This record gives sequence, C-alpha cells and structure tokens, in this order.
Amino acid sequence: MPITVRDLLSFKERGERFVMLTAYDYPTARILDEAGVPVLLVGDSVGNNVLGYDTTIPVTMDEMLHHCRAVARGASNALVVGDMPFMSFHTSIQEGIANAGRFLKEGGAHAIKLERPSIEVAAAIVDRGIPVMGHIGLGPQSVHAMGGYRVQGRSEEHARKLLDEAQTLDKAGIFALVLEGIPAELAARITEAVATPTIGIGAGPHCDGQVLVINDLLGLGFGSYPKFAKPYADLRGTITGAVQAFQADVRAGTFPDEAHSYR
Repeated sequence: MPITVRDLLSFKERGERFVMLTAYDYPTARILDEAGVPVLLVGDSVGNNVLGYDTTIPVTMDEMLHHCRAVARGASNALVVGDMPFMSFHTSIQEGIANAGRFLKEGGAHAIKLERPSIEVAAAIVDRGIPVMGHIGLGPQSVHAMGGYRVQGRSEEHARKLLDEAQTLDKAGIFALVLEGIPAELAARITEAVATPTIGIGAGPHCDGQVLVINDLLGLGFGSYPKFAKPYADLRGTITGAVQAFQADVRAGTFPDEAHSYR
C-alpha cells in the first residue's frame, strides 16, 4: 500500500521509527522503493551530490522538477517529497504556493519540504491542500549566513528559539519536521513537544525517524563524510574496482569473449 502523510503520524503514535532517504533518479528510487523505504526525499542536495555544485544554493526549480519526475516514476509505494530550492519561496507567499504546486502537478511529488520556512509561507501552502514537511536547525541553503556548516541550538536561548519555531510549525499543520545539526538533547525536547513526526539528520537518536543522503549511506562521497553520516557500503570502491577490471579485460583481449559475442 502506498505510504501517506497519515502513515508517518501513525508511526510516531505507535513509537515505530522509520527512515527517509534522498533519491535523485529512477533506478535509485525504484531500488529504495522495493527495499521498503517509506519516504523518498528529492533533496536539493542533488546540487552537490549529483550536479557538481559546491552547495545547494545554485539548484533551480527546473533542475528539481527534472529529478523529481524521475524519482516519482521509480516509486510505487514510497511517499515522494520534493525539496523547494533556494529562493523558490522567499520572495512572496504567492510564489511559494505556485512553486509548491509545481512539484505536485509537474514533478509527481506527493508533498514538499521547506528549509527554515516562514510560518506564513508554510501555513499558506498547507491551506492550499499541499502537504508540507518543515526543516529547522542547520540549513544548507543558509550556509553563508551561518558562516559554514555549524551545529545549531547549543545555547539555551537558541535552543528555545528552535523549540518555539518547531511548535509554531506544528500548529501550522506540517506533517513532518526535519531536525538537522542540533544537539541530541534538544532534538529529544522538540520531538516530545510536537505532535508531528520529527526526522533527524545529525540530531541524535531520539527523533521519530532518520534521514541520510543516499550518496553518504552508499559510500559514494568524495573526501570525508559528515560526523552524522554512516556509510553502509563502499560503492565508490566497488565501481572503481569494476571499471579497472573491465579495462584490464579489454586490454588483455579477454573481453568480449565467446559468451558475450554474437554469431
């Protein structure tokens, strides 16, 4: 059965932890869907994980919709969430509503995610019948304003501000809330204080769900991984080994062989 936003609330009510993973293309989405992943996020992290940008900031609406359509074609049961890119909901409430609608009408998504949204924009989109996932704490779209990728909410004043923000978004009707780059103790306080399911990334073990970037989980990154990311495979090494073996066979004249040739 296809996963809906109500299922995530049921997970929280039952104390059943769940996962969300990013997906940027059809084959990955299909594999994750068949593996039973309930939520696929077409993240603007496509920028620095697939498109070669240094940050998520250059990603456009057209690029997001392109990747969202591919993921939607690969997902039969998972809830597909489209990530609203930088400056796609900042100019006006009407712009935010229009771009959110494009994710559902053109991208095939079931819901959208807003990174560090204004309460007015989030509430207005919810009022139009578009499910909204919130995102507070460390926001990659605000990396320059934050002075880098820094843990948020370490002071009691900032922690209180994030808790208030979470509760306000909860009352605005969001269906889930990503908590990124905050202390585990604060994530536990927020998770307890809101009815909506929380999904952590770099927020400790007390959230209702956890999300990772698929490239980090599969070991497809370059350089070091964030502290909160755990590679469960080394696909970069696997790919390198396979390519080197192919090149060696071609150079040695052992590929293609009889089994891989036509007569």
